[in-house]
Amino acid sequence: MRIAAQRVSSASVSVGEREIGRIGRGLCLLVGVAPGDDERDARKLADKIVHLRVFGSPSDTDGDGRMNHSLIDVGGAVLAVSQFTLYADCKKGRRPSFTGAAEPKLGAELYERFTGFLREFGVEVACGEFGAVMKLEITNEGPVTIILDSNDL
Repeated sequence: MRIAAQRVSSASVSVGEREIGRIGRGLCLLVGVAPGDDERDARKLADKIVHLRVFGSPSDTDGDGRMNHSLIDVGGAVLAVSQFTLYADCKKGRRPSFTGAAEPKLGAELYERFTGFLREFGVEVACGEFGAVMKLEITNEGPVTIILDSNDL
């Protein structure tokens, strides 16, 4: 599994003109699934995400400008959106190939498991709609964007 995590002060997702998810401070996660991924990958990434220290102090009193706090520490939320294009292969030609992405059935299953694991940590999770054309609005804070891959953990 591969995730692009963006620290946000707010984020929302819409399908057509209908908003289906919104969060305040937290992380917007673009979540991709590969064919060999399984529940262990989803669990590993959920654990890493909720404990990743990418936030400043909630009261900003430490004053050193370091990212010392996790999503749990700051009471942040997650907006999770499925994103098969994280597995785009652009080596040949000008049109990306997506053969590195999982089939939709596996993708949907692991995306759901992943968001479930986040909720087990007590994190508020808003979701996009798997397989839908979505519009994201984010206010990236920092900006901070981190790429995580379960094969690297």
